[in-house]
Amino acid sequence: MQAFLKGPASISTKPVAAKEKSAAGSSGEGKRTKPIPWVEKYRPKNVDEVAFQDEVVAVLKKSLEGADLPNLLFYGPPGTGKTSTILAAARELFGPDLFRQRVLELNASDERGIQVIREKVKAFAQLTASGSRSDGKMCPPFKIVILDEADSMTSAAQAALRRTMEKESKTTRFCLICNYISRIIEPLTSRCSKFRFKPLSDSIQQQRLLDVSEKEHVKISNEAVSYLVKVSEGDLRKAITFLQSATRLMGGKEITEKIITEIAGVIPKEAIDELLLGCQSGSFEKLETLAKNLISEGFAVAQLVNQLHDTVVESEDYSDKQKSAITEKLAEVDKCLADGADEFLQLMSLCALVMQQLTQNT
Repeated sequence: MQAFLKGPASISTKPVAAKEKSAAGSSGEGKRTKPIPWVEKYRPKNVDEVAFQDEVVAVLKKSLEGADLPNLLFYGPPGTGKTSTILAAARELFGPDLFRQRVLELNASDERGIQVIREKVKAFAQLTASGSRSDGKMCPPFKIVILDEADSMTSAAQAALRRTMEKESKTTRFCLICNYISRIIEPLTSRCSKFRFKPLSDSIQQQRLLDVSEKEHVKISNEAVSYLVKVSEGDLRKAITFLQSATRLMGGKEITEKIITEIAGVIPKEAIDELLLGCQSGSFEKLETLAKNLISEGFAVAQLVNQLHDTVVESEDYSDKQKSAITEKLAEVDKCLADGADEFLQLMSLCALVMQQLTQNT
């Protein structure tokens, strides 16, 4: 009986092993052809590919030629190339083999309190580095610590970092990246060369988006590209992500302005005009219905506040007094929304003031 039981088991082990092997092989093949987001795929591989930030690129290129780098502080709006620039520079300095050993990158998602600075960063900074690469080229004898989203670090952690920066200057260079330089303590900013990353110009963004569209065989009209640039507000990362999402949605058909509006969560101009007409009508019931419709359709009131601000400021139908009262209310609503207030109540409060301003003179 035991022999009978053992027999089939011993026979069946080989096919199973073969199956597992083939499954492992197929998963390995799948990994090789794994699609990656376009944002990562078209991230600059060297400093020359960085768009629009001419001053930063010029300084970095000179530093790379002399294989010497100061401590750096990159600040500016998101999606303008801060992280991409330092990663590209590090790759050029160290080459692909040494890059992983010589660069320590800590992001806001990592725990970066005072303990991490004292232990992890300090331990990495104290390691010495040689001045040669595996391909025979000269290599700077220092390492790079990249602290992304440095403005979210605690003041205590920033204070602990300044001493490490000073003591380990022979073996380590630091690159701090942030959106708001005002949140970095003064002793750190004085130890770094500061570079402001500007929001990308419309023409540069359009060129990059057209390049990506061409390489990915995307059909997109020139009007849609222009609208995509307008919606992304100088953030190239956001623009490329929207482009990829729109491509997946359309499945090979031409991308239009309407599709970009849908994907970006932008409130259609007709909806904003209808809301302003409702305010002019003086009917509170009509206004309440319009506000409920906007909320139920899933539009964000914070997005409405931004678009309404542009519409009111650029409009010639309102007096300066009306504009100032409405924009002041928009600022109050924006603050309340950021603090977690109810969207419908804030929208009704805003609409009530707009209605008051538009109907009091008629």
